[in-house]
Order: sequence, then structure tokens, then C-alpha cells
Amino acid sequence: MKNRLKVLRAERDWSQAELGGRLGVSRQAVNAIETGKYDPSLPLAFKLARLFEMPIEEIFDDQTEDCHAAE
Repeated sequence: MKNRLKVLRAERDWSQAELGGRLGVSRQAVNAIETGKYDPSLPLAFKLARLFEMPIEEIFDDQTEDCHAAE
């Protein structure tokens, strides 16, 4: 799943470790989410949305629109 997490984190000048600390997850978990190797749980996605004060849909892109465009 594509996401804007790295950009949003950089805009706030937070390290992956700092963001992980704010979310209660490891730096490795933040890295895995940023690189698309791990999709966050729904509770973690909501934490991210609250932390960045934006809807989940503005952080994550599930790419379903691309699938429909090909039909």
C-alpha cells in the first residue's frame, strides 16, 4: 500500500525512531510501513491519522482506483 508517511514525517523533522515513539512502535516498524513492506493495523492507521491531523485516506492509498481504471 502506498503512503505519504515518509514525507509527512520529514515535514515535521522527525526521525523514524521519534515517530515510532509517538506511536508506540519500533523504528523498524515505521521503516516497514514507509517502504510498503508492512500495512499497519487499523488501530495504528487511526493513530497516524490523529497524529498528523488528517484523514487516513490522505496518508494511505489503497490503489483501488488503478484497478477500476483498467476495467
